[in-house]
Amino acid sequence: MARRKTLRVALLTMLEPASEGSTMPRAALRVGGLSIGRQQLGLVLALECERVVCIAAGVTPAIIDLQHAAEAAGAQFHVVSSARALVGLVTAGDELIALGDGLFTSAQPAIDLLSQGQAVLVQPIEQGLAAGFERIDINHASAGGLRIPGRLVEPLGELPPDCDALSALQRIALQAGVRQRAIPPLADGKLFWTMVRSEDEAHALEPLWIRQRTSEDGPLGPARMLGRVAVRGFGPALLHSGSGGRVVAAAAAISALIALVAGWFGLAVLGLAICALGWVLREAAALLARVEAEHAPIRRGVDSHAAYGWLLDGVMVLLMGWGMQTHAALPFWDRYFPPLMLVGLLRILPRALGERWRAWSEDRALLAIALAAALLSGFGSLAVHAGAVLVLFACIVIPRGEKRLTRP
Repeated sequence: MARRKTLRVALLTMLEPASEGSTMPRAALRVGGLSIGRQQLGLVLALECERVVCIAAGVTPAIIDLQHAAEAAGAQFHVVSSARALVGLVTAGDELIALGDGLFTSAQPAIDLLSQGQAVLVQPIEQGLAAGFERIDINHASAGGLRIPGRLVEPLGELPPDCDALSALQRIALQAGVRQRAIPPLADGKLFWTMVRSEDEAHALEPLWIRQRTSEDGPLGPARMLGRVAVRGFGPALLHSGSGGRVVAAAAAISALIALVAGWFGLAVLGLAICALGWVLREAAALLARVEAEHAPIRRGVDSHAAYGWLLDGVMVLLMGWGMQTHAALPFWDRYFPPLMLVGLLRILPRALGERWRAWSEDRALLAIALAAALLSGFGSLAVHAGAVLVLFACIVIPRGEKRLTRP
């Protein structure tokens, strides 16, 4: 008889109510547009779990959503009513990864910790008890996660049907000699590792989560700053509605097309103003995609400026060509050469600049507003020619030492 393949099994729990008297489980609470259960599922799938077991009181729409997501990723999904049922789904040769009911974590640190091998995750006792985690010993509290050999699941069959699966598995694992592994300190505010127990806690956590996910160490351009303010203000509503980065990115693309139509009808200034709006929307879409990507696969292209940047550059070249006044004797295509040179040189200039000025030189909203103001004042042609000369001069003068336009 062929030997059964060893599986990595995930255990999720959706039993605890979100509040007293509520029928909604903690795992259905949403942070950043995704339920706690869906975020935990993304985490265990990233850890290559091939079977997902969910302990729940019954099959609900939230459970069905998890099942569809797991099966779409190629994993088996089982719903059981008690910890005892886990015995028949995990063999001695398997490996089990379990997460606590309502546990919300930063995905990558949790993946890193559980990828290091079998262990019971712990944290300092004061920190853990204050956050609602269970005490393990005099110095440590549970951190709501573990990775253990499948043989340790068998003792669950001897416990009462209503036992807490994670708590029981933690004690069985520690008695069997499975090592403890401490989670990183939470004091710096860059790591989220908490137990979400109510809707109020989820709402309080969400702005902090989005703020942390949209923070950047380097300098920002004006459009990026506006996009970040918009995401922090309206991001939660967009994420909860299911829109997120996709809808905002689509709005940015439509803005570029509207700008092109406006220029075609002789409204180049309006078209450039719409280009500036489109770039701000694109920055907001990239930030929203970063929030969504923490616990869900990032959609290709959503977080990249490349395609949209080239599109907007082309639209602005056309708008400036249509908006500038040129000599009647010159061929019509001559009007597009100066803006083409300006935009092309602006693509080279960031390679010569430091971090402080690079964000500003790459900000197409700033460029679009400046060009619109120049056209509106009647100096559009002069501004484009002078701008191209100044950028060319900067590309020649600035590079020195290690700052080179080309690689050696």
